[in-house]
Parts: sequence; structure tokens; C-alpha cells
Amino acid sequence: MGHEYNHIKLNTENTLWTLTINRPKALNALNGEVLDEMGQFLRQISEMEFEHCRGLIITGEGPKAFVAGADIKELNSLDEAGARVFAQKGQRVFQELNLLKVPVIAAVNGFALGGGCELALACDFIYATSSAKFGLPETSLGLIPGFGGTVRMARAIGIRATRELVFSGEMISAEEGMRLGLVRRVFETSEEMMVEAKKKMEMIFTRGPLAVASAKNTVNRVYDMDIDEALKYEASSFSKLFQSDDVREGTQAFIESRKPVFKGN
Repeated sequence: MGHEYNHIKLNTENTLWTLTINRPKALNALNGEVLDEMGQFLRQISEMEFEHCRGLIITGEGPKAFVAGADIKELNSLDEAGARVFAQKGQRVFQELNLLKVPVIAAVNGFALGGGCELALACDFIYATSSAKFGLPETSLGLIPGFGGTVRMARAIGIRATRELVFSGEMISAEEGMRLGLVRRVFETSEEMMVEAKKKMEMIFTRGPLAVASAKNTVNRVYDMDIDEALKYEASSFSKLFQSDDVREGTQAFIESRKPVFKGN
């Protein structure tokens, strides 16, 4: 990759990348260095062609935590100006994640609290183990979420459930997260979760990569638009795909009753 990383581990199987937050002794807490390393990696894969990157899974090292939150010692040292810079850094990295053209699955093993929950929310969807716990406990520190939690959680589960979670700072189980629409699937073990996350990616990889990228962008853009503007945006995204060879290949393969061979162009 051209970079040496101290706090994240990377693995690639063909075109599927896995990023593991690797600070298990600190329950994978996010500090400025972790965010910097994530940002470097995300900028690199955002520039890759589909033949080198079709999807990303994000998880945490060890059985206890996905990411237990931001590094409290670092937070304790901040003044108002430093806190704004720290929040903006986290928001910028998570927005880069959200805007990746490839699908991203959060594979949550253990605690996903504060910044960890916000990281999972920035992914396209969430798989979790049955022992996973989610929460935005910042009010217990006299704070509020600062990496997009108040924004993305409300879009994920609705404003009233978000108020309850953010005001109280309480943790919820993976099953409760699934009931609320935060979590897509729950698994008994991390191993089972990772197998199923990879299977889901393999299924997505059989689809047109330009279509998946366009679908991701369109869903993200139209979610809170006025419906008339949203429909215009969808029609524009739909029609632009007809500039690609993939559309011709996909439709012709259907007519000929064969599997399409998409090339991402």
C-alpha cells in the first residue's frame, strides 16, 4: 500500500479489503493517530480501479471491542479549539468512508460505543455478533457525539429513538439494534459473522460495479431530499449508466440467458 500503519491492519482477498482497528489493549479506541491512518488508507483505496478494490469490511481486533469509543485521555487534554479540530477530523474521515464508491460492511464484534458506533454508522450496513453492544454514551462524559452520531443515528433509526439513546447514553444489544433498524444481521460468533459478510460481498461482486457505486451514491443523496428532486436525481443517475459498457453487457447477457461479465466501464 505504500504506508506503514501502527494502529490498523489490512488484508486483501482478491478485490475485497478488510480493515481491522488494532489497539486491543485500549479496546480499539480512536485517537488522532488512528483517524489519520484510516484517512490515509481510505484515500488510497478511493483512487483504486475496481479490479483492485470492490468492497471493504471494517472490524476490530480481539473479542471485546469493535471500537469502544474515542480515546478519553486525548479528549481530556482538549480545549474548545482542539475539540473542534478533533471532531472535524473524525467527521472528515467518516465522511470519506461514507462516500467510498464501493460497499462497506461494519462487522461489529463487542463494544461499538461513541466513536465506534459512529464508525459503524458511516458504513453501508452493519453485521454484529450476539455479544455486541451499541451506544452513544457521550452525555455521561458531559459531551455529545462529535463524529456524526447525532446526524447518522437519526437517519438510521428515527429521531425519537435517537433522542432516547443520545440523552440517556445507554447501551443496547445487537438484537435491540436489529429491531430498531440499526443492525442488519446478528451472528453467534465473530467467525460466522465474517464468513457471512464475505459471502454478501461475493454476491455484490457479481453485480455491475458501476451500478453498485451509482446505487450507493444515489441512496445517500436522495434520502432526505424533497421527493420531486430525489426522483430527478435518480433518473439522472439511471440514465448516466447507459454511457457504460456494463449496461450493454448486463442486458445482453440477460437476453442470451448467460451470466454477465462486468468490467466496470
